[in-house]
Amino acid sequence: MQPYNKIKIGISACLLGQQVRFDGGHKRDGYITGTLGLYFDFVPLCPEAGAGLGIPRPTIRLVRKDGTLRAVNVQDSSIDHTDVLESYLGSAIPQLSDVCGYILKKNSPSCGMERVKVYPFEKRNVPPDRDGVGIFARGLRETFPLLPLEEEGRLCDPVLRENFIQRVFVYHRWQQLQAAGLTPADLVGFQADHKYILMAHDQDMARELGQMVAQAGASADFPALVKAYLTLLMATLEKRVSRGQHANVLMHMMGHLKNDIDAEDRQEMLETIHQYRNGYVPLIVPITLLKHHFRRHPQPYIDRQHYLNPHPGELMLRNQL
Repeated sequence: MQPYNKIKIGISACLLGQQVRFDGGHKRDGYITGTLGLYFDFVPLCPEAGAGLGIPRPTIRLVRKDGTLRAVNVQDSSIDHTDVLESYLGSAIPQLSDVCGYILKKNSPSCGMERVKVYPFEKRNVPPDRDGVGIFARGLRETFPLLPLEEEGRLCDPVLRENFIQRVFVYHRWQQLQAAGLTPADLVGFQADHKYILMAHDQDMARELGQMVAQAGASADFPALVKAYLTLLMATLEKRVSRGQHANVLMHMMGHLKNDIDAEDRQEMLETIHQYRNGYVPLIVPITLLKHHFRRHPQPYIDRQHYLNPHPGELMLRNQL
């Protein structure tokens, strides 16, 4: 395995095995610590422990009160921890200034990203709604609206896992570009390098991003254009990619080989893409075959495409897509 500079991402501390949960335990995740830990430098945070609620501590839950969500003590709902949890994010922001993603603990009233249980404030024995967002997670999204976020439970889904990790790597490349001093030419190059990744997620949004980039050199307000570009970029990458969308991109890339491969190789490539589209083989199979042909017939434009190598191959993310 070739060495990689680790990308910094935030994470709920309990997922790394830190004993910070309400019962003094943890929720160590073997995939995160064993596999992702080879590529990511984790910044562990626990809002409840960090806000001074103690370890161990009485359990809390979300309740809906006067149309807003509050984090209260399960046994005594008059004990409200919402404000201290919200304030904790402010103190944690310096640690998160350069992270490129965040993995949250599912179902947590502080860290849950979605579908957290929400109870009515004053009614007892009423089933909770599943429409809540943890207090810290909500603040994290409001403070860093473009930061890739995911829950550890959703990382069990191969499509969501690959989507999140791809977003982290794209966001990391963007942050590096901005740190070096982003120019209109850099923006054009970034868009070109990610053309097929964006096309896979949404062709219309990819086209809109291309149109924005085309205005970069003549823009009277380049910083505003960059901000709008990044917002649309991350929204595009959040969209799931279907087999059909991947197959469409593979066909486009294959078009660059039309003058280089013979009829037999072309038929093999078409059949492999067809097998992938119909679910008989994973994405890594047509990708590997395409890369084989492009090694034999190098194309500078294709060589720069991150679609073929969006993240370390050792993660084997495309083996399950």
